[in-house]
Amino acid sequence: MKAKENMKRYAPLADSMRSQKLEEFFGQEKLVGKDSFLRRAIESDSVPSLIFWGPPGSGKTTLASIIANETGSEFIQLSGVASGKRDLMSVVERAKKIKKDGKRTILFIDEIHRWNKAQQDALLPYVENGTVTLIGATTENPSFEVISALISRSRILVLEKLEPRDIEKILRRALEDKVRGLGNEKIKISDNDISILSKLANGDARMALNTLEAAAQLSAEISAKTGQTRMIDSELIKKVLQKSHLYYDKTGEEHYNIISALHKSMRGGDANAALYWLARMLEGGEDPKYVARRLLRFASEDVGLADNFALVLANNVFDACHKIGYPECSVHLAQLAIYLSKAPKSVKAYFAYEKAKKDVEKFGNLPVPMHIRNAPTKLMEKLGYGKGYKYTPLEDSSGQQYLPDELRNRRYI
Repeated sequence: MKAKENMKRYAPLADSMRSQKLEEFFGQEKLVGKDSFLRRAIESDSVPSLIFWGPPGSGKTTLASIIANETGSEFIQLSGVASGKRDLMSVVERAKKIKKDGKRTILFIDEIHRWNKAQQDALLPYVENGTVTLIGATTENPSFEVISALISRSRILVLEKLEPRDIEKILRRALEDKVRGLGNEKIKISDNDISILSKLANGDARMALNTLEAAAQLSAEISAKTGQTRMIDSELIKKVLQKSHLYYDKTGEEHYNIISALHKSMRGGDANAALYWLARMLEGGEDPKYVARRLLRFASEDVGLADNFALVLANNVFDACHKIGYPECSVHLAQLAIYLSKAPKSVKAYFAYEKAKKDVEKFGNLPVPMHIRNAPTKLMEKLGYGKGYKYTPLEDSSGQQYLPDELRNRRYI
């Protein structure tokens, strides 16, 4: 018993405080609330294969473990990063033996989006025949990252970012629990500081508990030196945290959501919103040159002919990002985002090019009219290359044809 208590004490707080029962699970009311699909499935022991899609720290691993506990199933966890087909086959053999004893195996694959198609294909038959009940966890859109065959045999459940009030409950339980948490450590922390930490956690329970644990350790060191009561306040929290945790996956769906929000805010003329989304990207670790490239594109695609200087400014800001880097170039990007938001908009150039592109796709390689062809050799002159061309600076070329005959009267702008 003592060894078990020591394991709990030495395990990270986020692991030792992991909920074991549904009534201990905070947040995700839509998923686990009364009369929800998942609660009914757990209570009737009829949980199908599931894919949990949600941000870090939203409870995906904890909920999978609770399902196994509540249904009396064997719980086996694999990492999508560190495991492969050999690990899968080892789990399958174990699950087959367990199944003979009348017990179900829940295979939890964390970051299932990290498994390639071949690995997911190898898993499929054992999900189909019931050898394992799959619970996959992903921060990425499963429509893009999980093979369609697995998706069709699973129920996708979306977990939302936890609310600050849910994080507060989790933190208070950790501070009060004398077996798995910090209840025996006599730490003083005000309700206001708990609220501050719950907000800085940005919906990530694991991050909140890790911060609390680090702050508790730091408070012990300070207390040992000063003899003062162990205390966690907002300054200590911020010292541990450095800055508010920002969920911004530079390769995932949120990356595209935020750049889309920036683009649409500028297009709609809302400079305030554009500045916010710009800050979300930069403070989240996005490469400023990537942002500058997107704004350079916007200057032509959305502002275009309505304000030609926008392209000049965007190019200068892109150059500034190369020359001075982040964080100094953030003000250049902010200036550009404001300018582009307030600038008049024109998509004439964008749609004109799209029309021209469609003609290229439709008609293929139409010949260049003879009179505007280049004639660098005598042979080409004899063949009629350049014959009849009117040199605009010296001749009236107002009626001269430049498009192929098939597109003679085509207008793109």
